[in-house]
Amino acid sequence: MSRTHQPIWRRAALPSAVLCLTLAALTGCSSGASDPAGNKHAAAGTESGSDAGKGAPAGARSDATTDPEQAAPPQQVSIPSIGVTSSLLRLGLNADRTVQVPPADKGMTAGWYTGSATPGEQGAAVLIGHNDTRFGKAVFHDLRKIRKGADITVRNTLGKTSHFTVTGTESVSKKAFPTDKVYGRTTARALRLITCDGAFDAQGHPVNNLVVYATLR
Repeated sequence: MSRTHQPIWRRAALPSAVLCLTLAALTGCSSGASDPAGNKHAAAGTESGSDAGKGAPAGARSDATTDPEQAAPPQQVSIPSIGVTSSLLRLGLNADRTVQVPPADKGMTAGWYTGSATPGEQGAAVLIGHNDTRFGKAVFHDLRKIRKGADITVRNTLGKTSHFTVTGTESVSKKAFPTDKVYGRTTARALRLITCDGAFDAQGHPVNNLVVYATLR
């Protein structure tokens, strides 16, 4: 993120029916307005046009549920090794099918993308957070410091806590975002954390995304 507040993700391609789990054609999305109270951002690290990428697969969210408590929406994420504790906003899609992210004035709050799996269920659950905003450092500013084996805990609205172990991290170009790896169907009970990373381009946009991969203990 630049000091003048740039979006986490500028443009993306998303399936038009990602929330109802049907296969759909990918639709290109342009960058949203920079209104700090409700700016629009695109999906994690994917861009259209010259920075084309594939959007989150429509089947990314699993409908398999074995534990009613586990299926409750997530409420809080904690990463003790880097001193992060945050409540979780619910992030869906904007009217133009771009993925919502936390508004800049809530930069210290992460969000759960509701089109992904519920943390602890089968599938890939995706949490999104800013690196920084025009208001300063944000919730995932130190995410690059996380190490393999670190603990991430997610507490749901019923008070049940799930522990995830970090299995790896990668900084990826927004021009070659590993969409299937991040959003694709998986039999694992997986967690992905995403924020901006890397140097800035001439327009002040971070050129990379940082992805943290974790699995349920």
